[in-house]
Amino acid sequence: MAAVNGGSESQPAKHQEVGHKSFLQSDALYQYILETSVYPREPASMKELREVTAKHPWNLMTTSADEGQFLSLLLKLINAKNTMEIGVYTGYSLLSTALALPDDGKILALDINRENYEIGLPIIEKARVAHKIDFREGPALPLLDQMINDEKFHGSFDFIFVDADKDNYLNYHKRLIDLVKIGGVIGYDNTLWNGSLVAPPDAPLRKYVRYYRDFVLELNKALAIDPRIEICQLPVGDGITLCRRIN
Repeated sequence: MAAVNGGSESQPAKHQEVGHKSFLQSDALYQYILETSVYPREPASMKELREVTAKHPWNLMTTSADEGQFLSLLLKLINAKNTMEIGVYTGYSLLSTALALPDDGKILALDINRENYEIGLPIIEKARVAHKIDFREGPALPLLDQMINDEKFHGSFDFIFVDADKDNYLNYHKRLIDLVKIGGVIGYDNTLWNGSLVAPPDAPLRKYVRYYRDFVLELNKALAIDPRIEICQLPVGDGITLCRRIN
């Protein structure tokens, strides 16, 4: 299992939970949150999918358990029914959403890799929520452009979660702002990007972290001044920015 931690690779990570991206200063405190508030309430299907995903070589891509819990509660608080997810991976956040939605709720799920999605699909089916999911394989932007050109999709989504290619986050935002309803919420994941946003220029960053860093910085600046939304950036997981459309 992977962990996002600083320090030498020769030193074992203090915390080995899959999806661990917490910015808490203490791993022990994060473990306390998981064991006290998260894991006791985690549905059995989500626990199973988390443990299956932990065996995948790209397990670092998964949504952390505490963020999954947060998304579930948020969806219930805003009474979401029609949602979209861009970037699915094995489906942990997707399953969290599907369980939170009413039985007639819908999720348009977009990802370029169906093989990863199919790792979690048997668990999603066993949880009896697969009927809520419309999975589409392929790049999201062409489909979003089609939806933008069809007025029936404008303002039709209650909630949209984006956890995909960071270099396209601004391109997604330009389209999603018209697709989410006024009062609806868009959540952008990884907006603190491994803590690299405040790292000095000569910091020893992993290649992919350094590559996407400027795109995340650009997104954060753009969201902060966008008059169409209210925002809240939270240090949950690897950072999530919630955007509530106001006009």
